[in-house]
Amino acid sequence: MGENKVALVTGASRGIGRACAIELAKAGYDVAISFAGNEEAANKTIADLKALNVNAKAYKFDVANKEACSNAVEEVLKDFGKVDVLVNNAGITRDGLFMRMSAENWEAVINTNLNSAFYMTNPVIKTMVKQRSGCIVNMSSISGLMGNAGQANYSTAKAGLVGFTKSLAKELGSRNIRVNAIAPGFIQTDMTKDLDTEKITEHIPLKRLGQPEDIAKTVKFLAEDAPYITGQVIGVDGGLVI
Repeated sequence: MGENKVALVTGASRGIGRACAIELAKAGYDVAISFAGNEEAANKTIADLKALNVNAKAYKFDVANKEACSNAVEEVLKDFGKVDVLVNNAGITRDGLFMRMSAENWEAVINTNLNSAFYMTNPVIKTMVKQRSGCIVNMSSISGLMGNAGQANYSTAKAGLVGFTKSLAKELGSRNIRVNAIAPGFIQTDMTKDLDTEKITEHIPLKRLGQPEDIAKTVKFLAEDAPYITGQVIGVDGGLVI
């Protein structure tokens, strides 16, 4: 255990989570990542993190499982000694029109995208309160701000994260713990690869999709350069929600 700050990023084997982990490692953070299934991608991310001369370790567990999250946080604290930054990034989609949406697809998205933030933050908060410092970043979405047809489950979960962020910011501010959310727009990842990019970019003032690094730099800003920012939802969407 070194003197570096420690970041814990969920769902970080690829996409936005991976970019966040790498950006924080570049800023000198030791990094713990969680992943659900893709061991190869997780190992590659860990190798890339270690190449930046920081400690890094991957933990395989389901963020939708309360006990698994609690055990994982315990392991991270054992391995790294503390958590300075928690990025609740893990998420899934199970899109479909609401009239035909199964309870399974509703629950899977709510559990993975919203309940997981409670399951991860609850044990991490205890250690942040003790050290009287910490930064939590919740990954919301423009879908949570403006809704999206065919994404009632996803939009509900992401909107829930906004309320979660603001309430926690009020509760934890006096302990020097800041809580913010990022609402990404359309970012080039596996999650958006099947979308009609041309059609989407027509509605984006900057006329392009975002990159995972655009989100990662915002996470790093909130962690490192925003000591007086808390309870905010920062849209990183090319101007889509104006």
